[in-house]
Amino acid sequence: MTEEEHSTQRIWHRYIGADGKWRHTSGTAAQRRPPGEDLAVLRKGLSRPAGTVLEMFRFYTCEVDDFAARRGEVSAAQEAEHIALALYGLHQQSQDQPMHRDGVSLGRAMRALRLHDRTSEDAVDARFQQTFSATSTAALQLRLRGLVTQLRDIKQPLDYTLLAADVLRWNRPDSRNRVRRRWGLDYHARPQKTP
Repeated sequence: MTEEEHSTQRIWHRYIGADGKWRHTSGTAAQRRPPGEDLAVLRKGLSRPAGTVLEMFRFYTCEVDDFAARRGEVSAAQEAEHIALALYGLHQQSQDQPMHRDGVSLGRAMRALRLHDRTSEDAVDARFQQTFSATSTAALQLRLRGLVTQLRDIKQPLDYTLLAADVLRWNRPDSRNRVRRRWGLDYHARPQKTP
């Protein structure tokens, strides 16, 4: 991987291969995992607005909106990426397995939490409904933080690239409703029976 490819990949893709497992260090069997110091930097973003944690800038991959930057603001895309990075730092903390997995939407991950033997279906339903009802990205981020903590407890991965896209869509009511619909369908999906 070239230096340019490394800098344009989100942190979870730098360490996780297409097979969903940790990449290996060149020429060795040693696994390459995100350094704990990097995850600690990402967690600093949990309660801080996008663009206010200087150490996180090296993890951002979306382009800076020059017009917004001149006004001291960040774009909706930068905010969504910041939220996903901070939540990933929380989720991956102290985990042996990758907590990013392509294709696992929030709804699917929450369904796994709901069906887990250590959780109450009613409690998970209530927490997910609170997240569903968020109307601002600030409220969404706060509620996602609680859900990600629960997912970490049962070692349930989540697609953070998809989550960043969903958070970005949350800014507009029409696209927010599409995200809610997809999350709800994934959450209530029944396993398909094979003929």
